[in-house]
Amino acid sequence: MLATAAGPEQVMAELDRRLSAPPYRVVAHHAPTEAGLIAHQRLHCPVLAAVPLLDTVRLARALYPELPSHRLDDLMRYLRIKPPGRRHRAMPDVQVTARVFERLVAEGGRSGRWRTLSDLDRVGGLAPKRLASPGGVQVGLF
Repeated sequence: MLATAAGPEQVMAELDRRLSAPPYRVVAHHAPTEAGLIAHQRLHCPVLAAVPLLDTVRLARALYPELPSHRLDDLMRYLRIKPPGRRHRAMPDVQVTARVFERLVAEGGRSGRWRTLSDLDRVGGLAPKRLASPGGVQVGLF
């Protein structure tokens, strides 16, 4: 399947072409990881590379500071979200993250923790990652 699949450059460029009506947010569990992956593809997806992120870990820490861990599996158990089949694969993890995000937004809204996108940005937001140079490799010290 991978031998005939489009490369990341093509996939990211196609996604970027679809981003035509902002504002957008990338929602991710431990968003710094996704921020880095997107930043390294920024030549193919400049619009996406400029999109802020919302981190479900940060949102969960704000709502549930008493939890000893805010890992995705721990949040699924705490929120009683049924694990999907093939957990730890890309699409099931996306689906679980979306369910966790929905619950966090709803519970935070009910408790008055956030009401607007600006509130979510303040609590769980992360700026897009900026790399040192256009190619991602620093070519010199000065």
